Amino acid sequence: MNSNRELFETMPVRKALTKMAIPTIISQLITMIYNLADTFFIGQTNNSYMVAAVSVSYMLFYILTALSNLLGIGGGSLISRMLGEHRDEECRNVCSFSLYTSALVGVLYSLGVLVFMEPILNLIGTSENTIAFCRQYLFWVVVVGGLPTMLSLTMSHLLRNIGHAKKSSFGIGMGGILNIILDPIFMFLILKPGNEVIGAAVATMLSNVISFIYFAVVFFRLKDSTILCYSIKKLKPHKGAIPAIFLVGLPAMLGPLLAAISNIVVNNLMVSYNDFAIAAMGIVKKVDMIPLSISQGVAQAMLPLVAYNYASKDYKRMNDFTKASQFCVMGFAFACVIVFEMFALYIITPFIKDPQTVEYGVRFLRIAVIGTPFMGYNILTTFNFQAVGKGAESIVISSCRQGVISIPFMFLMNRIAGLFGLAWTQTLADILTFIIAFVLYRRFYKRLRSSQL
Repeated sequence: MNSNRELFETMPVRKALTKMAIPTIISQLITMIYNLADTFFIGQTNNSYMVAAVSVSYMLFYILTALSNLLGIGGGSLISRMLGEHRDEECRNVCSFSLYTSALVGVLYSLGVLVFMEPILNLIGTSENTIAFCRQYLFWVVVVGGLPTMLSLTMSHLLRNIGHAKKSSFGIGMGGILNIILDPIFMFLILKPGNEVIGAAVATMLSNVISFIYFAVVFFRLKDSTILCYSIKKLKPHKGAIPAIFLVGLPAMLGPLLAAISNIVVNNLMVSYNDFAIAAMGIVKKVDMIPLSISQGVAQAMLPLVAYNYASKDYKRMNDFTKASQFCVMGFAFACVIVFEMFALYIITPFIKDPQTVEYGVRFLRIAVIGTPFMGYNILTTFNFQAVGKGAESIVISSCRQGVISIPFMFLMNRIAGLFGLAWTQTLADILTFIIAFVLYRRFYKRLRSSQL
């Protein structure tokens, strides 16, 4: 870890952020591409029911990301702050606790989906045309692949928070590339026509298993030279560590968890219209992952840098990292607004040729992209509060953009403007949440600076 202290303490802000952000963004983009790959390759069948099924069931797979944030970001943020205070030995306990608890949570979630699959499928917005495909997808990616997926995501967060962004990003990126390669092999070569959803699911599961094996090897090799630890003897962290992990981990989990719930609500409301709209919205949400992935990549790179400097009380350097991150994310988001608005038809068409689905997708995308600058700011501010251990503020922002504001708006906009009112919901929620996030961070930093005077 000593070799990485320059990165946290003295390296120029833009250089340090770039060093952390580039591999993180690359891995996020590769992950995004492999998420797009499932939709893209299934879309080549021109079967809107299959596309809709993957879009609907993907939300339950996405919950694994939320659960991994609980221990990965919660534990990782605490480790970064402890490193800033030079409490290296205590970091090992936190690392071990985060890993084993993550494994337990992953097993329980996979078993829960297996046992309660039928009522869950009825709950998340499936129709008689999509339920069989949803069942196939969930069995392979969640029931069979849930544990390795959960552990690989958690280990990736822990690696990044001690400064090993390249290794963290390589593991996630490798899994994504493998999925892109394996998708068409299983979908169109190994399995018979009609089994494309199973093929995509098996490809995703195998990719995540291989990614987990990579992370296990990295942890084994680094355990003697870093604070990384998986010893059962270190399983119990010091007093106060568990509440500190969950104080940050819960809001980090809450954001993607509420996002999954919001999508389930949208799917349930849209199913009363038609499956073509659900398929189109699923495609748009995958495309919208481009600015989302950039925002999350920069935010994940920023988190350990902010956490370390907050703990070492270098508040100016901490805020400089925040400003540099905002400049990067907001600039890219505004570029996305221009490109998506101008080329919406050409972006949607490669995924599916069905005219009705394409028409919905173009209109949905032009609405969704308006909210991307606000979304980027909200994500950065959420991660910023997670970095400094301010769980309450983080929860407020996460719950507003993906629950407290967005879900009531879904029912309101559905009643007022119907199908396209639903498409406006997340954009409006992000705009309102932006105001809340801006005020909360400004007050926090003002109090921080006044404490130094």
